[in-house]
Amino acid sequence: MARQHARTLWYDRPKYVFMEFCVEDSTDVHVLLEDHRIVFSCKNADGVELYNEIEFYAKVNSKDSQDKRSGRSITCFVRKLKENVAWPRLTKEDIKPVWLSVDFDNWRDWEGDEEVELAQVEHYAELLKKVSTKRPPPAMDDLDTWPCDYLYSCKEQKH
Repeated sequence: MARQHARTLWYDRPKYVFMEFCVEDSTDVHVLLEDHRIVFSCKNADGVELYNEIEFYAKVNSKDSQDKRSGRSITCFVRKLKENVAWPRLTKEDIKPVWLSVDFDNWRDWEGDEEVELAQVEHYAELLKKVSTKRPPPAMDDLDTWPCDYLYSCKEQKH
């Protein structure tokens, strides 16, 4: 039986690149992570051998990377050698294999996040300043007293 590729999702973060090899009920899982590539292999529930080899866009720190297996997939947390540098793609070559996709559920454009977060903090500080500005309490002399009278009369009836 010929080997097939495992469907693979990936997304980028400032310190890590995350890859998920989507294989349910995998057995014989092997993950070889080197500074320039990853080699993944396993068998699925039907006994089909799956194999993926990916040459990375940039070098990684293989010693500070991990993989985690669950019933549905194998996720790899690959530490970038150069942090805070966005990867436009996972692969070294500017080609997109059919089995490799961006994980849009987890993708975030994190470049420039510091500016966005700073703007949000400034906006929040302005809101707090508006709320915390001491003003005299509103006058309540225009309120009727009947709701209070009604409540007292209801309490008296219950006893």
